[in-house]
Amino acid sequence: MSLRFVVTATDTGVGKTVFSAALADALGACYWKPIQAGLDEETDSETVRRLGRLPPQHILPEAWRLKTPASPHLAADIDGLALRPEALHLPKTTSPLIIEGAGGLLVPLTRREVFADVFARWRLPIILCARTGLGTINHTLLSLEAIRRRQIPVLGIAFIGDAQPDTQQIIAEMGGVPSLGRLPRLDPLTPDALRESFRRHFDVSQFQERCV
Repeated sequence: MSLRFVVTATDTGVGKTVFSAALADALGACYWKPIQAGLDEETDSETVRRLGRLPPQHILPEAWRLKTPASPHLAADIDGLALRPEALHLPKTTSPLIIEGAGGLLVPLTRREVFADVFARWRLPIILCARTGLGTINHTLLSLEAIRRRQIPVLGIAFIGDAQPDTQQIIAEMGGVPSLGRLPRLDPLTPDALRESFRRHFDVSQFQERCV
């Protein structure tokens, strides 16, 4: 059995790709982004490889690479492709595996199916990345409701941003989930700074103890 996690977020731009890079580095994991929308700038896979200093073989190829930077359902329409969520099968690897979704849980892959529906089929534990800023309580608790309605296991919440102890506490208590730690915004964001910050703010053992 190996460590396998889905990293998702309450919204787009939360910082789940940076978190994924740090976690993949800490666990010596492979990384898989099933769907990449937008190819003009550095892709999420390229970002994770750079920040996590992962070997090339630990970056697994995307199932679909869409040129248009938009929600996958719209990007696929514009690019003239048909996404088939039922064709997304978990890659086999002997290393731990970090899977990153696109945007939040209810981002549409097609006009009938969202990412959370795919996660429900996989039944892998979710790590939910959440901002610590204003509005995050509502967004995070709603995301947890969407997860639980589909009976997907949740490992816990990874907060990203400045420390907000009361916000972090009430989300953990009302959401009934563990707070895994908080990754501060880093400037400059370098591989060394990310590795050190992750080690300082997260207990790696809480990820290593969960096998699926």
